[in-house]
Amino acid sequence: FEYVSANVNRTKNNWEQGTLTTVHRASSQRVTPACPNFGLHTGACGGCKMQHLHTSAQIAVKQRALEDNLWHLGKVKPDMILRPIEGPAWGYRYRARLSVRFVRKKGAVLIGFHERKSRYVADMQVCPVLPAQVSAMLVPLRALIASLDAVETCPQIELACGDVVIALVLRHLEPLTDGDLVKLRVFAQENHGVQWWLQSKGPETVRLLDEGGELLSYALPEFGITMPFKPTDFTQVNPSINQVLVSRALRLLGAQANERVIDWFCGLGNFTLPIATQAREVLGIEGSDTLVARSRENFKRNKAEVITRKALAATEFVARNLFEMTPELLISDGVADKWLVDPPREGAFALVRALADLHQQKLGSPDYPVTPNAHLWTPPKRIVYVSCNPSTLARDAGLLVHQAGYRCTAAGVVNMFPHTAHVESMAVFELID
Repeated sequence: FEYVSANVNRTKNNWEQGTLTTVHRASSQRVTPACPNFGLHTGACGGCKMQHLHTSAQIAVKQRALEDNLWHLGKVKPDMILRPIEGPAWGYRYRARLSVRFVRKKGAVLIGFHERKSRYVADMQVCPVLPAQVSAMLVPLRALIASLDAVETCPQIELACGDVVIALVLRHLEPLTDGDLVKLRVFAQENHGVQWWLQSKGPETVRLLDEGGELLSYALPEFGITMPFKPTDFTQVNPSINQVLVSRALRLLGAQANERVIDWFCGLGNFTLPIATQAREVLGIEGSDTLVARSRENFKRNKAEVITRKALAATEFVARNLFEMTPELLISDGVADKWLVDPPREGAFALVRALADLHQQKLGSPDYPVTPNAHLWTPPKRIVYVSCNPSTLARDAGLLVHQAGYRCTAAGVVNMFPHTAHVESMAVFELID
């Protein structure tokens, strides 16, 4: 507990919300934030809100949030709580969207995250959650943008780090002059590993400034997999955690050499390709045509480069709107022994609803019309659900447990974003015989 003073700005029957002004007696879990941009002062960065809390306490808060959501929203209690997945608390953020703002009154360029509860860009000279090399670039990047003819029309730099390459995607609202392009090239030469990409309009316009050089990619060494990606593709922010996340998910999934597995919301194949080192057959399903094309390329590339692992199993990728799933579509994808589900924040409600509908039909419920060929289809015996939103996980878990014939055997948090309130988690569901 702490003894503090605060300015209360919102009051409800059961709680009050306010702004901390003074800490009179600090909790044993309170620590000194390591970042100079964190604090109560005006202009403080809004990127990390929990730096004042010890990392072990942050994880405990997230675990409690997961358990509370599962129970209060889904009426689900896991049989076992998994040990939290945690890793480096600093230098972990390999993906970031940095705002760029030319402040005419100051005659300076600011690059970084927004100030807390503000549209203004924080005056950041370092950022400890970014890789050290990227943090060291913030001031030189400010000078670079300030020197461009397009200084007032470059609103954003998107960061995507691979194992070797650092990609910087410069959003520019007007064509860049030849002089500006030269300055970008000089900056890349002076900062080893930097690769400039340009974006004039939407994501489809993103292109390399200069072709050639190494591919942007990350490795999953436990499975002998290398994943090339484009800087605007979805990849996990924290590569150290991602490696452990994939390993644990596959260990919990327990795919066998004689089994067929479906990877729902498969993206680039982050889980699909590792599963293909273990199962007989894998189907990856994703809503984005672009990501499906990329996952097919990644599969072909990895299949051709068998060095430290066995050959990949038969793997197919399909593009489909997974927010419009039906029992008919579910049956058309065929029987799978196990599922891995890794949806965006919206969760996998339509998919889980279709699964629950088929289960209720098998029970003979009159409220569910019979789907053709439902009697030939069997549900997966195990589902591993990776979530980035505990509330939608809890909602879907409630359907799985109370309407689809599963029990939740395990659940736990994944500290993908240290020092933030963002809760990633994983849950395992077993079909009840």
